[in-house]
Amino acid sequence: MIVVHHLENSQSIRVLWLLEELGMDYKVQYYKRDAETSLAPIEFKGLHIVGTAPCITDGELVLPETNAILDYIIDKSGGSQLRPKPGSEQRVRYLYWLHAAQGSFMPLLLDALIFKRMINKVPFFLKPIMKFVVGKVEVAYLKPRLKNMLTHIENELGKSTWFSGSEFTAADIVMGYCMDVAAVRVGMDDSYPNAQAFLKRMRERPAFKRAMKENGDFKPFSE
Repeated sequence: MIVVHHLENSQSIRVLWLLEELGMDYKVQYYKRDAETSLAPIEFKGLHIVGTAPCITDGELVLPETNAILDYIIDKSGGSQLRPKPGSEQRVRYLYWLHAAQGSFMPLLLDALIFKRMINKVPFFLKPIMKFVVGKVEVAYLKPRLKNMLTHIENELGKSTWFSGSEFTAADIVMGYCMDVAAVRVGMDDSYPNAQAFLKRMRERPAFKRAMKENGDFKPFSE
């Protein structure tokens, strides 16, 4: 049976959500973050050399990385409408958003968190200098890319109910976590109505609600 090694406030929520959408049996092993550093505990890091969430085990198999886990689980389920078939109308958009989430969007969201912490975690007498330096990098690099990504998301969600088309897919699960984070970390507010409508639809799905019950309190890091 699949065991989800679930680190609190992490991307593991995606795996729980997928398993609930597929109606598969699974177990959850919970891990608390360090109260001071917000990092994973030693027991979690010991699962795999990369030490990152999400991570699952299935017998002797230990598998980290969101998209690898999603493909593995969908394969194990025997195939699903959550992954459009090659040649189908939704396939290309599905592939794009599945990988854009981790390859483009998530790195920007992580950079936003790191930049905030660079300012907040330094001694007070260094804050003005760090704020100036970080501000320059944000203006030159982060903010333009985030604006482009959020605009792209808003435009695409104006074309269809879900990211890859009319049908809900695993791409929505991967992007869903990013959207939750973006809503609290980078200003994806009511000025992006299509994005907000997506979040509402996402949160109303019964499988998402069941996953959140398994997940427990979820508060994406804002700083």
